[in-house]
Amino acid sequence: MRIISLSFTVIILLSCSVSYKFEGGSINYDLTKTIHISEFPNRTAYSPTLSQVFNIALRKRFIEQTRLKEVTSNADIELEGEINGFNLQGMAVKEDAYSSTTRLTISIRVHYVNNKETGKDLDRTFSAFKEFDSSTFSDAVQDQLAKEIVDEIVDMIYNETVANW
Repeated sequence: MRIISLSFTVIILLSCSVSYKFEGGSINYDLTKTIHISEFPNRTAYSPTLSQVFNIALRKRFIEQTRLKEVTSNADIELEGEINGFNLQGMAVKEDAYSSTTRLTISIRVHYVNNKETGKDLDRTFSAFKEFDSSTFSDAVQDQLAKEIVDEIVDMIYNETVANW
């Protein structure tokens, strides 16, 4: 009797499993199947390649992390906006009145519309920053920092719109 009880317990434990899937977040794929991501223009006077870097990163995230199909019109989900901030600000001032670190902040306004589920729309500006040693700033550093900031903002947008963390 103990062997049967033990065998039964083992079978029950082995047959139970928990599966978590973090891709696609809270998208109801029965209703929502398509997405349209408009080009986000760079409205700042800086970094002419920033728009391209952001647009590629945003598309990649939504297409690779969801089962949504990208379309050009009549989408279930629509994303549009603009890059509206690219700011450099001295942070830590040394005794010689020059800053030792500089903060690069990028801001992106996003308008998200879910045409299938009410109450999920969003109109918000996302910002992120990175600090660097002021003496090392160059175009190469700027491009790398901008890429890191863009990745962070794309994560924020994804989490706020479809992941609902």
